[in-house]
Order: sequence, then C-alpha cells, then structure tokens
Amino acid sequence: MDPDALRQWRKQERERLVAARLALGPEALHAFRIEIDTHLERAFPGLAHGTLAICWPFKNEYDPRFLAHRLRERGAHTALPVVVAPRQPLIFRAWKPGDPLAKGVYDIPYPASGDPVVPDYALVPMNGFDAGGYRLGYGGGFFDRTLAHLRASDPKRPVAIGVTYELARMETIHPQSYDIPMDYVATERGVYERIDGKLVLLEAPAGEHKVPGYSSPACLAHEIAPGYFGEKD
Repeated sequence: MDPDALRQWRKQERERLVAARLALGPEALHAFRIEIDTHLERAFPGLAHGTLAICWPFKNEYDPRFLAHRLRERGAHTALPVVVAPRQPLIFRAWKPGDPLAKGVYDIPYPASGDPVVPDYALVPMNGFDAGGYRLGYGGGFFDRTLAHLRASDPKRPVAIGVTYELARMETIHPQSYDIPMDYVATERGVYERIDGKLVLLEAPAGEHKVPGYSSPACLAHEIAPGYFGEKD
C-alpha cells in the first residue's frame, strides 16, 4: 500500500472505530472500565510502584483515573503527557487531583507546570490494535516518537500497555517502520502480551474465571466528589 493510500485507509478505519466507541452507552463503558482495571491490577502488581503515565480519556476511551487513584493510595506516582510541539516527542509531568491543569490539543487537560518525568509504565489509549500489537492512534505519531525517544536511553522504559476495547481489534494496521508496537494490550477481555511479534492472551475471558479478592464494588466519579479529578466545567 503506497503512503497516500495508507493514510487514507487509516483515516477511514480511525473514523469507523471511533464511531463504534462513541456508540457505547454509559453502562457498557462502566463495565468495560471495571474489567480493564481488574485485569491491569492482576497482571501488573508493579503499577503500584514507580511512575505510571496515563492519558485523560477522550471520546469514550478507557478512563484510567479510577485505577490511578487506587494506585496512588498504594504509593504510585502518576503523570500526564504534554504536547510540546508538532512532530516532537511528548513529555510527561507528574500529576494528581488538585494540581493545576491547562487545556491542550482537543481541549485535553495537561499539567500546567512541572519538570519532565520518565514513567516506568505508560497506559496508551488506542483507536485500534492488530495481532502484532501495533496501535492505530490519531495520526499525529506522538506516542511512536515518544517511545522511540525515551527508549533510546533505556530500551525497557517505559513499558507500553495499550488500553482499549475488543471492538477496536483489527486484522492489521499495515505497520510501517516508524510504528512501535505495544508490549502489552489490555481490553475488557484480558491482557495480551506481545510474544515473538504476536499478541497472546494471558488473562481468561471475562466471566470464565473468578479470582478471589477482586470483587470490590464499582466506583463512580460522583461517589468520590464532583470535580475530583481536577476537571472544570
């Protein structure tokens, strides 16, 4: 596929997948979020230590802020990405609820100030993902550049965990040399690890296996406090 055809195809696929995600109702989004939270906590106990980069949810993406809240209670630090300039790697700044936020691209909040930090883990939203762990984003290439930049100093940092829903699964994104695959992918079904260039499901499908100790009740944002996460009307 030539570059122009690939860009057009990815644009069409992105629009299709975002539309499918936007069609999800609140109950489905809530149920998926609970499942993904549980899978992440089970599969990655190390998330409670070090620094975890998350992304502010956009267009019905998985909302990582509830998980981040629990992880901070256990000692983790959290960070949000900041767009510095077009075609440049992102930086990450430490963030917790109450820290000042500014509005960036697509009005997505980011920490208004602070020195850059290098996360140990990054939860990376995806519009689509394929069998090789490659990610279809929004076309800006920010995460690919960021991972390449950070891993030039440390090839194992950050661990990239793509997060999305099963409806985002694709046969292929037709990966190019600049596309960087995720190390893991987490959906409501479970956690996939990239092994020998292919995603392998590590978690049992939802409903097929119950693990003691993961039956805490669902938590809604308004049950914490209005504006808890720092968002403003």
